[in-house]
Amino acid sequence: MSLVHLSNVCSHLQNASRARLGLTSIPYTSLHLALSHELQKSGFVSTVTVGGPTPPSPSPLLSHPPESTHSEDGTPPITQQNIASRRVWLGLKYWNNEPVIGKMRMESKPTRRIWLAKEELGDVARGRGSGYVKGLRQVGECMFVTTDRGVMEVRECIERGLGGMVLCRVW
Repeated sequence: MSLVHLSNVCSHLQNASRARLGLTSIPYTSLHLALSHELQKSGFVSTVTVGGPTPPSPSPLLSHPPESTHSEDGTPPITQQNIASRRVWLGLKYWNNEPVIGKMRMESKPTRRIWLAKEELGDVARGRGSGYVKGLRQVGECMFVTTDRGVMEVRECIERGLGGMVLCRVW
């Protein structure tokens, strides 16, 4: 797991939403794909589609993407030969002419990875903070955590009783 690439993704999504782009792409990794699905589940992006270096056709962007790696629009499956050119295409959302992703910031850094237990995550979700991590205080603010069961939002981690490494926060 490369946090350097994830910090590039955070700054790219923040800059793309400020530039009012409707569609943007990030490099394909399992971590980026899992975080993208969590961003979609939390309402920050409208669509998540895995594709090649060219933008996908509008039809898969208007409906929910299929669960398998084979897409219905003819995009070939992911193989060792084409993995380097794969991209995750994200449809960005706007509300009242303002981007839904206002800021996106890394919490863990490559030189300082922050691991929190479920009790500490509860403190963060209640707005108190724990160690290096400040509490969630903004309306609509979300923090994403990677656990042994995948990437989750901090409130979902608390419900399931899991701790993990704090990745980033979005508001």
